[in-house]
This record gives sequence, structure tokens and C-alpha cells, in this order.
Amino acid sequence: MNAEELAANPRLDRWFVQNLNDVPDLSEEDARYDAVLICVGVQYLQHPLAVLREVRRVLKSGGLVIVSFSNRCFPTKAVAVLRALDTQGHASLVRLYLETAGFRDATASILADGRLGDPLVAITGRS
Repeated sequence: MNAEELAANPRLDRWFVQNLNDVPDLSEEDARYDAVLICVGVQYLQHPLAVLREVRRVLKSGGLVIVSFSNRCFPTKAVAVLRALDTQGHASLVRLYLETAGFRDATASILADGRLGDPLVAITGRS
């Protein structure tokens, strides 16, 4: 999302825009958040483990991360490994990312199987 879209959301009391491929470090305190959501962005992360380790750092103990994605992307921007996989492969890879970054209880859920539109997958984990 861009700054204009974030600024228009009345539910946010704080937000920031950052290119995580340029700067994967989050300038947030350790153990500050109860939950973090990465929505349709994991396919563009050039250093997903660095970003997910930062997410784990800023989550409180037992905090929840949810990584959601579909098979739609900008192919010129998505990393090659994700472009080469099907939906099941995407889910397995993102689950492996979470586990490698130190999350526990990583679980994949197919929220929409793609028969009636785009598939939607959510991978969750706990810090």
C-alpha cells in the first residue's frame, strides 16, 4: 500500500511505508505487537527470512503472524522461486520461511481453492 491509501484508513492511528527489499529492518521496539499481517506481499520479498526474523522480533511472546497470498502477482517483480511454484508449493515455501525464521506452529490454510476465482492462502505462526 502507498502512503495515500494508508492515510485514508481511519482505523489506523499509526503507519509507515518502507521498501523491505531495500531495508528489511523494522524500526520498532522488540516485543511491541500482538500480531503482524503480511498481505499479498511475500512474493516480492528478496530477503524473506530477514524480514520474517524482524517480524518475530517485534512480536510479543506468543504473537501471531499471518502471511496471506494468492497466485496473482506482478511477474516482473515477484521472486523467481515463487513464480515457479503452484499454490501448494507457495504454501509449503512460506511455511518453511516461517519455521526457519523461528516461528512455531506454522500452519497453512487454503481459504479459497481457486475454483470460483483467485486462490487465497494464509500461513500462520506464533512467535
